[in-house]
Amino acid sequence: MREFVRGATWWAADGRPVRADPVDRDLMPADTWERAQLPAGVRLEFRAHGAAAVEIVYEGLEPTEADALRTVPSVFAVVGGVDVAALAGAHTARVPLPHRDGVFTVQLPEGLRPLIHDVRPVGGGTLEPVEPSPRWLVYGDSIVEGWVASRPQFAWPAVVRRTLGVEDVNLGYAGAARGERVSARHLAALDAELLTVAFGTNCWARTPHSAQQLYETTRVFLATVRAGHPDLPLLVVSPVIRPDAEETPNELGATLGQLRDAVERAARDAAQAGDRRLRLLPGRPLLGPEHLVDGVHPGDRGHLLIARAVAENLTEWNKSGGAWETPL
Repeated sequence: MREFVRGATWWAADGRPVRADPVDRDLMPADTWERAQLPAGVRLEFRAHGAAAVEIVYEGLEPTEADALRTVPSVFAVVGGVDVAALAGAHTARVPLPHRDGVFTVQLPEGLRPLIHDVRPVGGGTLEPVEPSPRWLVYGDSIVEGWVASRPQFAWPAVVRRTLGVEDVNLGYAGAARGERVSARHLAALDAELLTVAFGTNCWARTPHSAQQLYETTRVFLATVRAGHPDLPLLVVSPVIRPDAEETPNELGATLGQLRDAVERAARDAAQAGDRRLRLLPGRPLLGPEHLVDGVHPGDRGHLLIARAVAENLTEWNKSGGAWETPL
């Protein structure tokens, strides 16, 4: 079954995919580990030959209190096809395929944190794994995780994945992702061909940082990632707009605008110090207030706009087979 799973990097003892190394559980903030158990971006991908549908044998958990607030329905969603409802408990979902032959992606009902026992063809035919694609690691907060896109396939990392033909590994942690060094070490240790880092918003209120503190945190985070991947293209995306925070000081006197500037200065300083494969994408111009569903998180249109900007920045790498030498 695991041969059909994409976007997974670690596995829990019970066989469920997790998005942080369980070995480091005691080193992570509790909120990071809690979100790492959500299979954001984890999906099934396979090539079907003569199959009318697939049966997915799974066991779902009840959504956590946080995930019960999400508007994403609990469904197995075929990209380009139909949604099939999923439930907590042990079940088998019959998921129709748009065609009997081709490559298909089925997004999981993330809030149920399903344990997949089997994936098998229906109506004759066979399934086989898809060929591996260049691996892209994406670290960030709730917006990277996918809040509040209407389906997992509309989260901006998933949109970029389909645009560029890469395999995204979603390391977005809602309410967390404050540049903890343990997460940087995880990125440094994973095999990859491309990296994106997008954090900073949760350093305004949830865990208040000063601008200088976030500058140093970002600098150390990037240096730690670079220790494992000295030559990979690395895109840094600073926080997108959050109207209530842009000019409002937090407990340590920093506005989101100042924190964003701290992230951008750290990225520019790293590039100017010789990191020619680092590029900065300023987040403030990417969205307007009208793209935010709740004043913080973008809806599908906002995720699409972020995806377009990220994909545009990564296109030079994608077309040149890995060369990315253009400075900031």
